[in-house]
Amino acid sequence: MSLLEVITLIHLATGLFLAFIAYLIKYKQWSWLIAGYNTASKEEREKYDTSALCAVVGNLIFILGGVCFIGALGEVLKIDWLITFCWIIFTLTTLVGIVYMNTGGRFKKVK
Repeated sequence: MSLLEVITLIHLATGLFLAFIAYLIKYKQWSWLIAGYNTASKEEREKYDTSALCAVVGNLIFILGGVCFIGALGEVLKIDWLITFCWIIFTLTTLVGIVYMNTGGRFKKVK
């Protein structure tokens, strides 16, 4: 097996893993998979809208999984700029998602 095939398989496996985790968080409401939320006290967790938080985190991880699949496609088709573009999009999406989720109190329950 060549190095290119191994890298492609890693991209595909990562995309599948991220899609599976996103499914569990978004549709099964496995909020304990969300870092920070899972270690918060019960009183602190009760301040947040868990379903909205799970929906946004699940969507973010679905997007990241899709970017990994596109990166694998770039590996198969030997399109170097697409692979680089996927890494840039993956990084920017992660950063923007983290900033979005941690600012503005978007997931606090309305009283």
